[in-house]
This record gives sequence, structure tokens and C-alpha cells, in this order.
Amino acid sequence: MEVSVEISMYPLGREYVPDISNFIDRLRAHAGITCQVNNMSTQVFGEYRKVMEAITREMDASFTQDEKSVFVMKVINANLQQ
Repeated sequence: MEVSVEISMYPLGREYVPDISNFIDRLRAHAGITCQVNNMSTQVFGEYRKVMEAITREMDASFTQDEKSVFVMKVINANLQQ
């Protein structure tokens, strides 16, 4: 099943641009998914398990490396990029 995920990261209490850029760069390194970035969020497209695995792994890395962060996601069971 193909999915589209819109995800926004909000690092709390510090300079946010480096943390967000690092998160997006790590997501883009995953094979089999596509990322599109705009000013408000990042859209991730691909097969459900690959997308969710990539997001889970990189959210975990952000929670481990950074201080507090909030992630907001919307998921639809269709690839809206196509």
C-alpha cells in the first residue's frame, strides 16, 4: 500500500533550522521513499512500511540527539505525488 505523510518538526527552546535540516537529510537518505519539502512541512511518499520505518528511525534519532521536539504528522493511504 502506498502512503503520503505530511510531517512537521518543532524543536523546542533552541535554534531549530539545523535540527530540522538534519532530520530531512536523514529521511532523504532512505532508499525507496521520496521527500518533498516546503516552508511548512515535509511530505514523504512511498510504500507504507518503508515510509513508516524511515520516519520512526529518524524521529528516534532526533529524540536521542536533540533536546525536546514535537512532531506532527498526517497520513493518507494513497500516494498523492503520483
